[in-house]
Amino acid sequence: MANELEELRNAFNLSPDNVFIQKMYFNKLKEANQWAEAKPVLQRLLKAEPHEDGWKAEMGRLLYEMRSLSEGILFLEDVIGKGGRRPEYYCFLAKLYAREHSVDNANFYFNKLKREFPEYEDSELDDLFRQPVRQTTGYGRDEMEDDGAFEAQSVRSRKFEKMEKPDVSFKDVGGMEQLKEEIAMKIINPIKNADLFKEYGQTIGGGLLLYGPPGCGKTFIAKATAGEIDAAFFSVGLTDVLDMYVGQSEHNLKDIFDEARANTPAVLFFDELDALGGNRTDRKNSASRELINAFLQELDGVSGSNDGILFLGATNTPWYIDTAFKRPGRFGQAVFVAPPDVVAREEILSIHLKGKPVEEQLDLKKVAEKTVNFTGADLKSLVDLTIQDKLKEIMRTGKREPVSTKDLLKKCAEIHPSSNEWFETAKNYAIYSNQHGQYDDILKYLKIKK
Repeated sequence: MANELEELRNAFNLSPDNVFIQKMYFNKLKEANQWAEAKPVLQRLLKAEPHEDGWKAEMGRLLYEMRSLSEGILFLEDVIGKGGRRPEYYCFLAKLYAREHSVDNANFYFNKLKREFPEYEDSELDDLFRQPVRQTTGYGRDEMEDDGAFEAQSVRSRKFEKMEKPDVSFKDVGGMEQLKEEIAMKIINPIKNADLFKEYGQTIGGGLLLYGPPGCGKTFIAKATAGEIDAAFFSVGLTDVLDMYVGQSEHNLKDIFDEARANTPAVLFFDELDALGGNRTDRKNSASRELINAFLQELDGVSGSNDGILFLGATNTPWYIDTAFKRPGRFGQAVFVAPPDVVAREEILSIHLKGKPVEEQLDLKKVAEKTVNFTGADLKSLVDLTIQDKLKEIMRTGKREPVSTKDLLKKCAEIHPSSNEWFETAKNYAIYSNQHGQYDDILKYLKIKK
């Protein structure tokens, strides 16, 4: 697929106004999840065929995939406001608002979608919004509000049951020694040596915010941290908290904390913390702000003691998180999770090539040295695409040959690290919005002098 993509890229650069090439190029980029590169191509298609609703729906999806929340919301609401009526518009608006944590708006478009297009299905959307149970009148028919919305129900109680005991620890994390040492000093050693740290006046407990490009193993690091201290591990996502009904999200959040309090020592890991703890000044409704306030109260132990609980949060966009979450005792210390270093990259490649036919003298160190800024996901893609090319060659020649260092190096040159786009954005925040040196680690990684 990489060769086809490169051919289409070259064709597009030669004939950027050719609509047929634009369509083929966009579809191939979409297939490869190369959303940033696909955006300007899709913008040309929208200009070339402004009345084609399909391209507008594709733009809604693209902006959602790129997490361009505000831009996506403004675009789709403008399309709908001008008479656009497709299920994809409502679907991605609901998802965008849910990711922005604007509960009321997300519910509005979700319900609108279900009423106007009841046959439309989207598994991710259904995961975000559990279908409510219709209230019956007792006369054999569903009782509905006049506007078609479901009747409000009482708050439902549920138990959060996602506890696990990780069987991984820092010894299972290849490379990243500096990162492991930083986490150990900030969160593990104070627990293992509580008396020593207290003697020197160091605070025990609190939490860490893990931030960095997508696909760099923040979740795995969080699990390994729990494994280091033999703690119960609770991984909390947006769908574990967010609920359609007003007040239910706060109850869900309390249930999660209560379950962790009942299983100490515990690590509460909040993935995509920006979705739950975004800046309150950007919130468009009171329900969102109330959930954030409830979250802060749980972190402070207002409704129960948090002794024995460590908080870990992960985000790709730390600049969007409300500053209240970054205070001591909450997610008070930030740790930059960079793309895997050369040692980690070599180990990741070895894992993905394990059990596959490879040449005896495979030089993974050389490949690792050529994959600077590659994320774990990029390295997996490198292996997968190399094997696909090898299989095509075998099918063409009939000659079975193992994967070689040369094969991997050739494919390296065709893949652009997915972290590059993240660093472009992060660099601007690190240079121009770096209060108290919170993004110094990014500057250090990019070798930019303050």
